[in-house]
Amino acid sequence: MHNSLDTLLRRVRDEFVEMPGLSLTEGQAARLWQVDPMTTADLLRRLVEARFLARTGAGHYRRLSAV
Repeated sequence: MHNSLDTLLRRVRDEFVEMPGLSLTEGQAARLWQVDPMTTADLLRRLVEARFLARTGAGHYRRLSAV
């Protein structure tokens, strides 16, 4: 599981890098990446803690440099 989570984290980072204006809610992210809501929340939390993503006041996740 750890390896697949690392792979998914890389994929998510890559998508945010490739699409600098990407802004997603947790629900949208879960549908886009086709993962369950719990995994999505974990991914987004990790990326926020790594200061790669930030959560806007409206509940969207964006690259920190784009907020």
